[in-house]
Amino acid sequence: MSESKFRETSSPSLEADERPDSAPVGYHDKDVFGREEDHQLVAVLMIAEIVSNGMLSLPSSLAVVGLVPGLILIVFLGMFALFTSYLLIQFKLRHPEVHNMGDAGYILFGWPGREVLAAGTIIFAVFATGGQILAGQIALSVLSSNKLCLMLYTGIFAIPTLLCSLPRTLDQLSWLSIPSVICIIVAGIVGMIGAGLHPIPDWQNTYQVTVKTSFVDAFISITNPVFAYAGHFMFFILISEMRSPQHAMRSAYVLQIFATSFYALFATVTYVYLGPDVSSPSFSSLPIRWSKAAYAIAIPNFLIAGSLYSHTAAKLVFIRLFRRSRHLHSHTLLGWSTWIFLIVLMNGAAFVLA
Repeated sequence: MSESKFRETSSPSLEADERPDSAPVGYHDKDVFGREEDHQLVAVLMIAEIVSNGMLSLPSSLAVVGLVPGLILIVFLGMFALFTSYLLIQFKLRHPEVHNMGDAGYILFGWPGREVLAAGTIIFAVFATGGQILAGQIALSVLSSNKLCLMLYTGIFAIPTLLCSLPRTLDQLSWLSIPSVICIIVAGIVGMIGAGLHPIPDWQNTYQVTVKTSFVDAFISITNPVFAYAGHFMFFILISEMRSPQHAMRSAYVLQIFATSFYALFATVTYVYLGPDVSSPSFSSLPIRWSKAAYAIAIPNFLIAGSLYSHTAAKLVFIRLFRRSRHLHSHTLLGWSTWIFLIVLMNGAAFVLA
């Protein structure tokens, strides 16, 4: 789309029509990216994307700053994430033509904003994919008792991540996200049970309410819960594929209430029982059998979260190339060839980073 056309695009009225499940009047005339998802499945996609390996670093953050400051931080960031979700959703409803952060950057700051935010989204998504591949590598290494080279584990996990990210629409990934969410919940519960059954000696006196620490250590530890909530850059893409975008806030409420509650519970239980020397990821501090069980159950979540991130990076470029062409929705040779190339490129970059 040319820049002049983008600037001329006007926002539709926010007044909904008479049907309770319909989008705002004129919305789908400008948001042409798809209408496949219900808000329930979008909530599952959001949880699968955000509640993943990031939570495994939260107990180590509590070990650095203390139990109470750490919990306050987790709850505050959860509330702040809900507020930013509201802002993003309202912005999307007012500007249906926005598909990603680059489009939003263009509306706010012109072409420099578009290029900076689009590049930032792609870089973050690729790094996040690399983080999930690294988590998968650690899981496979623990499960096999380190019998293979770490590079082989990385490659083994990168291949299914690439394959799962190949579908061009999120509705095909949403059903995979359901077992992904179940797996991370069960894995977290297994981790907490393992920590409770095998705590460190004298665990009642090892955890601290507050910890005196240096600014640098505290700052680094705070980045763990910050990145555990990161993932809102996908909201525009997710909402673009909703049947009823005005219900997106329902998905955000489900995400943030679940994420904040689960994060706080998991971080508290794991830190209290495993003590100040808890590892990051925390499953590595469990007895080997419990560690293997938790990692094995969590692997599908690492896989789907990684595929969602690489899918997002590829889709941003794909939309930029074919926004106004038939290749965006039709099964053309050029469209599929470009999509597969972008998926391989993004996953390949993530593999190198991992």
